Amino acid sequence: MIKKLIFLVLLAGFLPATYADTEKALFAGGCFWCMEPPFDKLDGVISTISGYTGGKSENPTYKEVTSGKTGHFEVVEVTYDPKKVSYERLLKTFWTNIDPENGKGQFCDRGSQYLSAIFPLNDKQRTAARKSKTALIDSHILNKPIATRILPASKFYPAEEYHQDYYLKNPTRYRYYRNGCGRDTRLKHLWNNVELPF
Repeated sequence: MIKKLIFLVLLAGFLPATYADTEKALFAGGCFWCMEPPFDKLDGVISTISGYTGGKSENPTYKEVTSGKTGHFEVVEVTYDPKKVSYERLLKTFWTNIDPENGKGQFCDRGSQYLSAIFPLNDKQRTAARKSKTALIDSHILNKPIATRILPASKFYPAEEYHQDYYLKNPTRYRYYRNGCGRDTRLKHLWNNVELPF
């Protein structure tokens, strides 16, 4: 019995992060196709899922959300191993992949469903999110007021399967959309050679 217990304890140390203690984070940064890649690149991020949150209706569809009538945001749910990547690191990735000055949407996309926001899932995340926003405001790195909001988390609904990993499934169409939307040009203008103050 003791040997079996020791074996299980040793085995737990070798289990992949998907079976260990993981945490989740929710970020809205405009088109969710474009928010998956920067998080997927981080060591310690286990998965990203495109979806919707912030609205009142249940099980919203992409068509309903893009109409702007449901109150949902396009978001990405990040599952990560906090032993390998901190929530603060996720926040840095979030800020540098959005346009915080845009209060009407993100890049070429307009509407409430494309607004940027952080949805903390616990008090620790909420504190870190507020600190990051305050530090960014106090740094005067940006020329205009920050429109990105920190909002209470609500139920997350995964988007339809064809939206998941879109940048991998449809790389040509993804690049065409991203380039046509001017996302990278704007991000470079905002964040090139910038050291975040948190």
